[in-house]
Amino acid sequence: MEVSAQYLGASRFEVAARGHRVICDQPLDNGGSDEGMSPPEFLLASLATCAAYYAAQYLKARNLPTADLKVNVSAEKALQPARLASFHIDVTTPGLDERHRAGILRAVKACLIHNTLLAGPTIEVEVNAAELVL
Repeated sequence: MEVSAQYLGASRFEVAARGHRVICDQPLDNGGSDEGMSPPEFLLASLATCAAYYAAQYLKARNLPTADLKVNVSAEKALQPARLASFHIDVTTPGLDERHRAGILRAVKACLIHNTLLAGPTIEVEVNAAELVL
């Protein structure tokens, strides 16, 4: 699995994965032109869509309606070091009894992104200098 980010100028980047492209930018109040989601918003979007996918899979496997499934993710910032310190996932799907609400909870907690954030992955950073072409 791989994603690349190409600098476009100012605060904008084009992010590419498997032939798909999206723009990442900063909000106006942070010096950007607000032409795309910010990096933290992409992280929240990743968690929200992963949780929604697992919830939808649970519902579909039980022939339960998926049309009104909605997942909101919010986060609180912390400083030193700058990071997102806590996340809140709110899953809405009407008409479920207690058994299916518990099933949705189990499904969402099985989400790849949720588990990645809980386990504190290792991150290796490498800086490469490109050769200048004259």
